[in-house]
Formats: sequence, C-alpha cells, structure tokens
Amino acid sequence: MHDEPEVAVLRLGHRPGRDDRMTTHVGLTARALGADRVIFPDNAGQSLETVADITDRFGGPFEVELTDSPKAIIRGWDGRVVHLTMYGERVQDVEDDVRAAHGDGESLLLVVGSEKVSFDVYEEADWNVGVTNQPHSEVAGLAVFLDRLFEGRELERDWDDADRRVIPMETGKRVESAGEGDASR
Repeated sequence: MHDEPEVAVLRLGHRPGRDDRMTTHVGLTARALGADRVIFPDNAGQSLETVADITDRFGGPFEVELTDSPKAIIRGWDGRVVHLTMYGERVQDVEDDVRAAHGDGESLLLVVGSEKVSFDVYEEADWNVGVTNQPHSEVAGLAVFLDRLFEGRELERDWDDADRRVIPMETGKRVESAGEGDASR
C-alpha cells in the first residue's frame, strides 16, 4: 500500500475522559487496516502516545500526530475528503468512486467524528459515507470503510521494523519477538 497515494485519518473532536479509549482505537484501527497516518486533536496526547508505542513495538510505517486546528486540515487537504457518518451515502454506493479517485493518485483524508459534527464538515467533504445508517461506533465505520477501500489487501500487509509479532493460532494467544521462530507463513 506504500506505493499508493496517502490515506490519512483525522479524528475530529476528542472529549478527554470520555473519548480516550475510542480515540486510541480510531488510531489503532487506522494503523492496522492500512492507513498511513492518523491526526488527533491536540488534547488527545495520551492516544498519540499509545498508538506511537504500538507502532514502535508491532511495526510500521505509520505516523501519529496532533493538530490544534482539525478543520484547517480538512480545508487545506490536497486530495479528497471522506467524512464517515451514519447520515451519509451508503458505502456500497460510493466505494467504487472513492477507490477510483485513490487509484488515480488522489490522497484521501478520512474524517471520523467524536461529538456532534458541524454542518461545514459535511459541506467540505467530497463524500459523506455511512457504512450503515444505524447508530454504530466510529471505529466500526472506519474499519469497514478501510476494508472496502483496500478490498482486503490490508490484511496481508507486511510490517517493517517490528519488535513483536502476533502468531496466528486456532486457540490461545502468542506474541513473540520478531526475531524468534519461523517468520514464514
């Protein structure tokens, strides 16, 4: 995926104490499912630290950053903006257009909200996309959208510079040092 245009995720809004875990999971999901970076509001420093630590231990490349002006990121984005919202068009109706734009060299900014999203975000977005028009988590919306965008290729991704790796198993849990065992699949 690294030879494709960038896919960045912008977390729009963060309520400390209430959104800490959810904001962190937005970043972890972005990383695990093929995005190149996540941008958090500047009051989400703990989420940045957690996602950066996971990237250090389980590999990258993946960037995590903070911004004091999330809406300026949207306005200044050099590419296409996808706002993930349950009020948007059905993902199955727009995924081909989004994928084609990305395939034609357009970087994508995926915007996921926290608190109520202001109407200007809907207007700035090239696509307002809902993975379902039922109440759901922004993490679920992001995961489904990234899987649709990359058509499952993100599940086969190789991770550079990993200190640890999860060993797939039918039963149980196993994490080992990246240098241990048979690295082939």
